[in-house]
Amino acid sequence: MKTKYKKSSILFLVLLLPLTILAQKDVTQFLGIPIDGFKPEMILKLKNKGFTVNPRKKDVLEGEFNGSSVNLYVVTNNNKVCRIMVSDANQMNESDIKIRFNTLCQQFYNNKKYMSSSKTTFIIPEDEKISHKMTLDNKRYQASFFQLPIKNDSISIINEMKSFLLSKYTKEQLENKSDEFKNEISEAGISHIVDLYSKKSVWFMINEEYGKYYISIFYDNEYNRANGEGL
Repeated sequence: MKTKYKKSSILFLVLLLPLTILAQKDVTQFLGIPIDGFKPEMILKLKNKGFTVNPRKKDVLEGEFNGSSVNLYVVTNNNKVCRIMVSDANQMNESDIKIRFNTLCQQFYNNKKYMSSSKTTFIIPEDEKISHKMTLDNKRYQASFFQLPIKNDSISIINEMKSFLLSKYTKEQLENKSDEFKNEISEAGISHIVDLYSKKSVWFMINEEYGKYYISIFYDNEYNRANGEGL
């Protein structure tokens, strides 16, 4: 009974999680722009969205995003764009930053394009002293999400799972009907799904500077991030 329950639970999770057939091409997006390619091309695309180059910092773009004035930073790895960092242009006090952080959390939780990476909803309590927590307890106020794949239908799930399993096992192995092997391939599939989600990470955190606060949002394409290849 224990084995049967475990197997059915894993398969149930597989059916709930949306995927894409071409996961490698389905990268994180910012304002509909894939976080990929070369930096000059990305800067041009961001300019087309209305952002302008900061006259004092040539590598920084500025403009408005989600109702706030922001600075944009294009980060690369091996000359490929791997991250867009969006930072508040204006700093604020402790009370205002808590409101901004909690509002941003709710916006992400309510946006169907995202799934939280945590099972619990993270909201800063109204009476929490974040200055004390950050300075004395080294607490980091951060919320993380996964940007859902573009294709999220059941056919994509099935095709992705078939493609992955056939790359890992032979057809003869997949014909094994034992409960033990079914558990093995189900767990392998879940691990694969989690890995796909983690490639489209969007997260944000509170930063402090001389007693003032601002939020930075990170849109990451983990396919282009450094993974120790050059060590």
